[in-house]
Amino acid sequence: MKKLINAVDDILNESLSGFGAAHGDLVTVSLAPKFVTRAGGAAQGKVALVSGGGSGHEPLHAGFVGKGMLDAACPGEVFTSPTPDQMLAAAQAVDGGAGILFIVKNYSGDVMNFEMAAEMLDGEVATVLTNDDVAVEDSLYTQGRRGVAGTVVVEKIVGAAAEAGADLATCQALGARVNAATGSMGVALTSCTVPAAGKPTFELGGDEMEMGVGIHGEPGRRRVALATAKEIAAEMVGAISETLAPKEGQQVLLFVNGMGGTPLMELYLVYQAAAAECEARGLTIARSLVGNYCTSLDMAGCSITVTRLDDEMKALWDAPVHTAALRWGA
Repeated sequence: MKKLINAVDDILNESLSGFGAAHGDLVTVSLAPKFVTRAGGAAQGKVALVSGGGSGHEPLHAGFVGKGMLDAACPGEVFTSPTPDQMLAAAQAVDGGAGILFIVKNYSGDVMNFEMAAEMLDGEVATVLTNDDVAVEDSLYTQGRRGVAGTVVVEKIVGAAAEAGADLATCQALGARVNAATGSMGVALTSCTVPAAGKPTFELGGDEMEMGVGIHGEPGRRRVALATAKEIAAEMVGAISETLAPKEGQQVLLFVNGMGGTPLMELYLVYQAAAAECEARGLTIARSLVGNYCTSLDMAGCSITVTRLDDEMKALWDAPVHTAALRWGA
């Protein structure tokens, strides 16, 4: 294993400290317990959005803390859910009196711990559960579909609504609507290597890929021979379309997300193939996003996310955002 680290046990603290030092104008970092909040403290009268999950998916979630997205993020150890005390402390730090909205990816540990934190909090609390992965119905870590890169879309759109003054019930309903309109699927060309393990999570032959892989390296639909980018994009867009069932002429957001080990040259190539597949299905690409936003450490591969857009979602997607990882109009 070759990684830029000092000691395995210190990775998260040192990474969070570096993140805070690099983006001190945007965020404040707490190490005991671990959470990241917007610089300047709670925004009074605003619904506070809090998310989190295991580390190793950067920039998800800490990279999306800032104006127009999250108020706080709780990073667990690598691929390990954050604890309820982290979530409780983060929520209390950003509580502006208008309620707390937890945005939770559908992984058993995340769901359980956020539920415990919600029970301990005073005041109004609501939850949006993301489960956009169409590849498999149940996995090693979930009951039901996994929450993956579509979580970024939910956080951006709901974050914009909260920034504009939407109340807790409105934000929760919007998050559920965006999640229901979103589907994702991933492919792995290599495994990822968890630092504490020191070896790849799974083995792939030089001519193999894992179709439908999860963001922790969980098995997908099947292991198959390496295909062309066009063939991969066609299968993933096809699987997403089967779930979302968009009508011809539907406006969509097309999001090609890197898993951490694939260069942008290849991600844009996949975007071109996915866009052609969407257009062949009669879909209109109204918005797009390409890059590493929900990663799996050093895994080579990508995911494709499609969201059915309406006018409100488009306007909220376009609204200003100013975070470490996503920034426009601000």
